[in-house]
Amino acid sequence: MEIRVLGYYGGYPADGVGTSAYLVTSGDYHLLMDAGSGALLELEPVLDPLQLDAVLLTHYHHDHTADVGTLQYYWQLRPGAKKEPVLPIYGHTKDPLNFAALTFGDFTIGRGYTADSTVDLGPLRLTFLETEHPVPAFAVRIEETTTGKVVVNTSDTRYFGGLAPFSRGADLLLADTNFLADKPAPRWHLTAPEAGKVAADAGVGQLVLTHLPQTVNLHVLQQQAQDAAGDIPVLLASEHPVLRV
Repeated sequence: MEIRVLGYYGGYPADGVGTSAYLVTSGDYHLLMDAGSGALLELEPVLDPLQLDAVLLTHYHHDHTADVGTLQYYWQLRPGAKKEPVLPIYGHTKDPLNFAALTFGDFTIGRGYTADSTVDLGPLRLTFLETEHPVPAFAVRIEETTTGKVVVNTSDTRYFGGLAPFSRGADLLLADTNFLADKPAPRWHLTAPEAGKVAADAGVGQLVLTHLPQTVNLHVLQQQAQDAAGDIPVLLASEHPVLRV
């Protein structure tokens, strides 16, 4: 399984880099996980978007969905053979207005999930955990059924006790790490030490820090997470555009 980081900032793009978006590939199956600002531009050089099998949205904040509308127009207007005649876009059903917008004419269709869902997409099996964020948001656990490899994406969340059990034994943990250790409460994203603690408590294979801040020293962020993670390797999404598990 390969994870290609298409955007790794939280909130807004900066310095030519977009917000949260990842291309998950297993064999010839391609899943776009979140579609933040700039996702389509980053995707086009590596995969014709018409060859996507599905899209998964962890929640409906704009830094995770900004390119959904343009992807829908791409599906409508771009000539060429489509791998899926109607592109399925998976989103949670706790926000009916945003979920309804995932269906666009005869081009894309919304598919709902909840915290209790198991979604099988080709060789991938997805399960979900609702996180703690100002809007409903869901962490996602992706198991590659052919190999047993597991990737977990925390999505946007503050620290809470359910994150480590949900991430248990993952080969790779993508963690929303938007704050240094000294960020005062209230916080709606993980601090670097909290991300490291989740990784250590879950016993993951490696921790990748993403949903990164634009205005802090990212190597300080990385070191703070590493101190909490112990021997687990801690990587910055900014320095590892392609991750393989």
